[in-house]
This record gives sequence, C-alpha cells and structure tokens, in this order.
Amino acid sequence: MLLKVKEKKERSLGTKLFLKAERCNSPKCVTVRRPYRPGVHSKKRKISSEYGRQLMEKQKIQIIYGLNNRQLGKLFSFSKEKALSILERRLDRAVFYVGLAGSPRIARQLINHGHILVQGRRVTIPSYRVRIGDVISIRPGSRPLKIFEDILIRKKQFEPPAWLKVFPEELKGECIGEPDLDGAKLSFDINLVGEFYSR
Repeated sequence: MLLKVKEKKERSLGTKLFLKAERCNSPKCVTVRRPYRPGVHSKKRKISSEYGRQLMEKQKIQIIYGLNNRQLGKLFSFSKEKALSILERRLDRAVFYVGLAGSPRIARQLINHGHILVQGRRVTIPSYRVRIGDVISIRPGSRPLKIFEDILIRKKQFEPPAWLKVFPEELKGECIGEPDLDGAKLSFDINLVGEFYSR
C-alpha cells in the first residue's frame, strides 16, 4: 500500500522523485509506464494558475527531503541560496550522494537506525548538517547487513558531486567543500518555492 502511495505522489507531481531507488531508473518506473496524473479525469486536468505551480514545487521539496510545512516555512525564512545549501548539506543527502544508500529515503532510514558514522561517531539525525572535513562511513558492525551486500556495485553507478570525495575501497566519503548550487541537478524550481513563501 505504501508503495502505491509513493507512486501516486510521483505521478501527481509529474516528475521522478527517486523515492524507490533502482526502480526509478528502470522501465518499471511508474512515471514511465503511466506518465499522467492519477484519477479518472487526470488527462484533462492541467495546473494553470501561478499558485498551483508554486504549491507543486513546494510539495516536491517536502517529499524529496522529508520535511513538513513548518520545517519548510522556517527554512525559507533565510534566502533561497542559504535554504538550498542547508538542504543539500543534510546528512541523508550526503549518504546518498557518496553511494552508501540507493535513495535519500533509504539513507534517512539507515541514519535513523544508527548505521552511519560521522567522524567515527554514530549520528541518528538525518538533518544533521555536514561540515567541511566530516568523514561519513558505515558502522563496522552494520557492514555485514544484507542492505550493504551490493554496495560496491552500486557505488560504481554513483557520480558524487564535487564537494564530496569518495573512497570506494573504504566505503566512506568526505566533505571537502561547499555544494555547487549553480551546478546542482534539482527536481524542483526553488524560485517558485521562494515566491510561495514570500506571499
């Protein structure tokens, strides 16, 4: 049932949000099989208003980063650039970017369950802000778990951003700079979200 809810979210927003790891890159992806919004009259409905487009972009950010309305509103009390920097430097994003998890959602779960270390210490807060010099790794006791079995194969498919350095043999990554916000590939339009919160 939860799987179908995730699929509906992707279809209603009309974009791939990579909520289900490898499945989103395969022909089984719901946005490939049914590239229209869910519902009986879905093919006839169109988002035409400016408010509707802003709301859709806001919902994309909420789903991608796992935030609620209050958290997102507080985040956009800063400038758009700072808000995006905070979002990209979250620990769950960094774990996904260095290839330790198949998707940001899986990364969030691994962190919550205590499988990820930062500077050799266990961190269980997905929103922890990664700083320059932080080394992210898997807890040695968690390494034999089934979820990490194919990690070396998965890591070859990941191209980390320039601000993260990956050590494939040691299954760890290091933050070596600030995120490049101009070159970041985003599934949402942050300008529309900024306009939504500036109303």
